[in-house]
Amino acid sequence: MTIGCPECGALEDIPPLTARSLVRCRVCHYPLERRSGRSVNAALACSLTTFILLFPANLAPLMTVDLLGGERSSVLASGIVAIWQGGWVILAALLGIFGIVLPFVRFGVLAWVLGAVRFGWHFKHVGTLFRWVLWLDIWAMPDVYLVGCFVGYSRVTQNLTGLIGAGGYCFIAAALMSMLTRATLDRRTVWRAICPDQELVGDEPVISCTVCDLIAPASCEGESCPRCGWTLRTRKPDAVVRAGALSLAALVLTLPANLFPMTFSIQLGQVVPQRIADGVFELFQAGLWPLGILIVCTSIVIPVAKIAGMGWFIVSVKRQSRKHLRLKAHLFRLIDELGRWSNVDVFTIAAFVPLIRFGGLASARAAIGAPAFALVVFFTMAASRAFDPRLMWDAQRRRRS
Repeated sequence: MTIGCPECGALEDIPPLTARSLVRCRVCHYPLERRSGRSVNAALACSLTTFILLFPANLAPLMTVDLLGGERSSVLASGIVAIWQGGWVILAALLGIFGIVLPFVRFGVLAWVLGAVRFGWHFKHVGTLFRWVLWLDIWAMPDVYLVGCFVGYSRVTQNLTGLIGAGGYCFIAAALMSMLTRATLDRRTVWRAICPDQELVGDEPVISCTVCDLIAPASCEGESCPRCGWTLRTRKPDAVVRAGALSLAALVLTLPANLFPMTFSIQLGQVVPQRIADGVFELFQAGLWPLGILIVCTSIVIPVAKIAGMGWFIVSVKRQSRKHLRLKAHLFRLIDELGRWSNVDVFTIAAFVPLIRFGGLASARAAIGAPAFALVVFFTMAASRAFDPRLMWDAQRRRRS
């Protein structure tokens, strides 16, 4: 069966695969299909388990801390509510959508679609639902929220006695199962079950769907894909313009995100501002250097690398550069996958803010740097999604033609 490579656009024939097989694109080496560890049954079990665990994870107490006989406990949404009440509506909305709403939607719908594929249920728009599930993959972040909670818990328990509640254990299990779902999901098998791949017929010009990679006659451009329902296009429309605008917005916000405080902490009546660098320094001082290195990577290295990388890709397309195409393709894949982990720092704020509520003795609240940083992450993620990496390979095809 023939598909179009989603990274370089080359047409590839995929033979029937055995267990543990891997097929890469002959042009850009993109992994077109991987059978090792992939299973519809396993992904169905993991997604359904994740969806069920999210209910107690959101409703039961997440963490409890004690200071001089006073206790404070939180549920998963407590920090988001506190940030909203503090006036940071955009930050609270982003965290609530990424950390609570979209995980329920993604894993609930995914379990439904995989159940339909597994048991042979046929209903209209199943391809459209699976398309949305895949689109939500990077935006639903229970795993990122878990790491943020772990960092926040580590910071809180430096000076306070803390205890993980039943909701915390359920959330740990749900986040781990969400990662297993991503690892076991066999996308290609699901797409074929919804609608089989097509065979090339003669020398008729074809295009491939930018979502499900189904090939169709070039004359069908502008029509709906028969498998996923997306509009068939040769390339994503205005990909360079949209990616450039989003990357520029992220670049502008990078300065306030790093120079202004992420939080204000009140310690014995004294207000202490904390920037990203200050939080990293505190973690190193407390001996939590692995967490400090993690925050440096997710909050400083990855955002800067994403903006620089997107700039390189956009300039490459504009100049029709044929240099380092495979390197740029691998870097784009890395940027697109790792971008979501930059949200660890803002999820950390949502984790510890509701626990440090002891009046003038000790308290914490979000500051202007936090929404600026959250928007940097959002814009860079949206930029990589808007960009079409196949545009970089078009320069090579023009040279051959």
